[in-house]
Amino acid sequence: MYELRYKEFPVSCVEDFAPELIFECGQCFRWNAVPGGAYEGVAGGRAARAYIRDNAPYIFCAEEDYPFWDEYFDLGRDYALIRAQISLDPYTSLAVQYGRGIRLVKQDFWETVCSFLLSQCNNITRIKGIIERLCLLAGEPFEFEGRVLRAFPEASALAELDEDALAPLRCGYRAPYVLSAARAVADGALDRDELRALPPDEVRAKLKALPGVGNKVADCIMLYGLGKLDAFPVDVWIRRALDTHYGRHFDPSVFGEYAGIAQQYIFHYIRTGEREALDA
Repeated sequence: MYELRYKEFPVSCVEDFAPELIFECGQCFRWNAVPGGAYEGVAGGRAARAYIRDNAPYIFCAEEDYPFWDEYFDLGRDYALIRAQISLDPYTSLAVQYGRGIRLVKQDFWETVCSFLLSQCNNITRIKGIIERLCLLAGEPFEFEGRVLRAFPEASALAELDEDALAPLRCGYRAPYVLSAARAVADGALDRDELRALPPDEVRAKLKALPGVGNKVADCIMLYGLGKLDAFPVDVWIRRALDTHYGRHFDPSVFGEYAGIAQQYIFHYIRTGEREALDA
């Protein structure tokens, strides 16, 4: 039997790789804190740990998988340049400085569709629980350090199921949304490559044709699952930030091609940074 070799890889973008910020900012749901301050997660049928040691970031994974994680974490993108480009006003500058270390990960399109359908009217702890139960139900097993983990289920694996089969997930009214999306992806009606080639308004319209997808979920899918970094999801936190600091009619296109990254900094700051400032 082939034995995986594991290795620790140093991350070159030291100032813009903070595992806690990356995995606790609401963009992905299969990474969890483990003892020692590391985060362990699954993506693309692989697993890794990300951590800081002696003020430097590292990724621990199967040696052959490192190119996948390099791409997943988008390590070739210059976040220092992005931070300078989107720091257009005092509030955004504060958010960017506070959230230094956040970076958007490149997620699988289908996993993103499914995850954000399940995220609606939900908290992060419960979303993670539903997704883990989904992976146990239908995900393919693989090994990491002698443990058996589960990949995210393929759309085709869920397309054949019915709502009763999803009952163990305890995802309520979201079950038919997940099944409809799985069937659309499995039969090619919703195709990642086709969507990537379309203008934003057309992509949003196609996504919103899925049951259960509104503007916020569509924009999350565009940002996290299609790599459209100008997408700007608006939830209650972002709406509060916009109303308080920018005005109801603020146009996020002022942030240009990185509006979605600006959104992530603002989201993290209003949820965490402003609260810390008030408690200080």
